[in-house]
Amino acid sequence: MLLQFTGGTLFATDAAPYAYLPVTARESAPRVILSIRLGEIETSAFVDTGGVYLLCAPQLAYRLGLNPQDGIPVPPLQWGRGRFDGALHRVNLTFIAADGDDLSIESTMFVPLLKAEEQWPEDFPCILGMQGCLERLRFAVDPSDDTFYFGELAQADY
Repeated sequence: MLLQFTGGTLFATDAAPYAYLPVTARESAPRVILSIRLGEIETSAFVDTGGVYLLCAPQLAYRLGLNPQDGIPVPPLQWGRGRFDGALHRVNLTFIAADGDDLSIESTMFVPLLKAEEQWPEDFPCILGMQGCLERLRFAVDPSDDTFYFGELAQADY
């Protein structure tokens, strides 16, 4: 059953299962991990409501045809794996639904520009940050059945 406001308007029109696991063998904290699509490439991503932007591996950005030198430069981004220079790009991000329809949004993606001595872990998924990404849709997580609900961000009938 999809979520509704008290007036009957749907809060979320779509749903997808998620995995609640550490994102790599080197991690210990579990994360909400979803299947997403960037352009035509299906991959995984984890939800980080305290993060900014959509963040993906430089290798995936390259496959999407994105080059950090072609984006909008921003100050270095600090996150758990270090501080990275990079640039912002606009990309089509699709949340893949198991119930309802897939939902595509335009998202702001940070593409790291790695220095020669830096490496990005091959098995590390994308990160769905709040700013420029998750703030563009309505979403909820139901841990009782590992379901991620989502839908278009629109005025609701509360």
